[in-house]
Amino acid sequence: MPAQGKHRRSRTSPLARRLIALGTGSAALALPLVTATTAGAAPAPQQPVKAPTAATAAAKVTHTVAKGESLAKIADARSVSGGWKALYKTNRATVGENPSLIHPGLKLKLSGKPKAAAPAASAEKASGETTEAVETAAKSYTNDLDGWIREALDVMAQNGIPGSYDGIHRNIMRESGGNPQAINNWDSNAAAGTPSKGLLQVIAPTFEAYHVAGTSTDPYDPVANITAACNYAADRYGSIDNVNGPY
Repeated sequence: MPAQGKHRRSRTSPLARRLIALGTGSAALALPLVTATTAGAAPAPQQPVKAPTAATAAAKVTHTVAKGESLAKIADARSVSGGWKALYKTNRATVGENPSLIHPGLKLKLSGKPKAAAPAASAEKASGETTEAVETAAKSYTNDLDGWIREALDVMAQNGIPGSYDGIHRNIMRESGGNPQAINNWDSNAAAGTPSKGLLQVIAPTFEAYHVAGTSTDPYDPVANITAACNYAADRYGSIDNVNGPY
C-alpha cells in the first residue's frame, strides 16, 4: 500500500520526453503536437479514379448466344463490322463448319475494335451527378416456326420486302409442312440437279439470286430461306401474300 501524503511523479508521454531531450541542446525544435485523431487534422487525399483502359474494354467484347439467335441477328444487333460473315470468320473454330448451327450459351468474340472509353468527367461536373448505364437487350425469337417467321418479317421490313405473317405461314405449310430440312428429290427441278429446299422450297439458283444480305448463306437456314423466297415472290408476284400455289 503506498504511503499517505507522498507526491506521485507525473507521467510524461514518450513524445513529450523526446521534446524535452531535444530542448537540452543548443537549439530546440518546436514540433506541433497533433495526432491523427485531432479534430483539426487534414483528411487523407483521395486517390484519383483511373479510367478504364483499352485492354479492359477489349476483354469485354464478347457475346453469349441466346435462344433463337443467329449470326446475322447478332452481327446486326451488335453492329459487327463485316456482318455475320466476319463474325463467323472470327469464331469459325468455335461455331464449326455450319454457321447456322449455333446453340444458346456459346460465347462469341465480336470482330472489330471496341469503342474508345469516354474521357473522365471533371471534378466539378462529377460532383452531385450520377451516370446510369442502360443496356438494350437484343430482340429474341423462339426457335420454332413462329419465331422464324417473326424474325424473317423483321429482316424483310429492314430491306423493304413486302409480306405478312399469314401469307408466309400459309405458303410454308403447303410447301414443306413447317420442316426446315425438307427437300424435293422427285420433281423437274430435282431432275435438273437443283432440288427445292427448306421451308419455302427454294432452288439454289433462286436462293443465290434473291439472298438477303445479313442472313445465312445456308438455304436450309429458316430465316434465310424465308427472306430469299419472299424477296423472289415480291419481284415476281408483288408479294408472298399473292402466292397461292406452286411458284
